[in-house]
Amino acid sequence: MGLTPRQRTRGVVAALAVVAVVAAIDGARTWRQHQWNAMIAARQVPDDAADPPVQAQFAQAWAQAASGADEAAMKRYRLLQGDAALGQAARYNSANLLMRQAVVVRAGISPGKAIPLIELAKEMYRDVLRADPQHWDARYNLERAQRLLPDPEEVDLAPTEGQRNAERAATTMRGWSPGLP
Repeated sequence: MGLTPRQRTRGVVAALAVVAVVAAIDGARTWRQHQWNAMIAARQVPDDAADPPVQAQFAQAWAQAASGADEAAMKRYRLLQGDAALGQAARYNSANLLMRQAVVVRAGISPGKAIPLIELAKEMYRDVLRADPQHWDARYNLERAQRLLPDPEEVDLAPTEGQRNAERAATTMRGWSPGLP
């Protein structure tokens, strides 16, 4: 049972209509991405844009950090840390902002307040390095942070060899009761 020429023509027209709609949607998305890229390149990303792409949000955070609005930049970077593509860069930039703040605080009248900032920065650098051990910038900055505030020495909680053998002596000794009835 074959299709009539009219039915085949309708099928082809319907398929072409679907392809045209999909192409129009893809074209609109591409055009919108080009607009965002142009705004990012011109550093004119509006703060009140509805549903900006993560790249635009990253550019906004970077611009805020460059202008000295560290707290606003940190909030934006924090929102981006879960993103697969830009999460590492957001963590790295957040750690850099924390280190800058720590250096300023450390030079002020209360240098002790810089300790939590440095510790947070070191942890963020470590997070970046856990995900990408070859991130040399994070490795270098972690080393610089370690020079500012070294990690405390690890306390060895393992028993010494003499103590370990002393505990085993009573349990392996034959013919001696430790005082049990």
